[in-house]
Amino acid sequence: MLTFRMAGKHVRLTPGVSKDDHSEGPADAAVTLVEFGDFECSHWGQAYPIVKEIQERLKGKLRFVFRNFPLTHAHRHALTAAEASEAAAAQGRFWEMHAKLFEHQKRLGDYQIAKYAESIGVDMSRFAADMDSHAHQGRVQQQFDSGISSGVHGTPTFFINGVRFDQSWDVETLTAAIKAAM
Repeated sequence: MLTFRMAGKHVRLTPGVSKDDHSEGPADAAVTLVEFGDFECSHWGQAYPIVKEIQERLKGKLRFVFRNFPLTHAHRHALTAAEASEAAAAQGRFWEMHAKLFEHQKRLGDYQIAKYAESIGVDMSRFAADMDSHAHQGRVQQQFDSGISSGVHGTPTFFINGVRFDQSWDVETLTAAIKAAM
């Protein structure tokens, strides 16, 4: 089994992937790629199309999991965007909101986020109530805490089968590491 090391020790995903995570691809895939991301982070924005390309290349062989890791000290709208993704998830629309937030990464004010939610067909009364009450802030905090426990310091940070991937995350390098893990 291929493992990745940092500073002489394994850096593991804590907790491991569960049914509560946002995932695409088969649950029994040979490889699970977990990404910690911040919707307002430009580096995450660069990684988004790379992950999409890898998912397409490895269709049916890869499960992709996304966890929120809003860098609130650096990105003013990061927490709001993360909560919006969870409010959409509560209505079965996480991946649609995930895509919208990426596509409009530089426009993440409250008004714009509400428009993105409306465009993906969520119940706007419920969405607004969830956002106003911060109903999903606890879930975002759990994901963030998972990142901290897993040694995440910035976004994007990837884990392949539960082990942090500390190499370049360009398409070829990340694809090769995933294939090696298969």
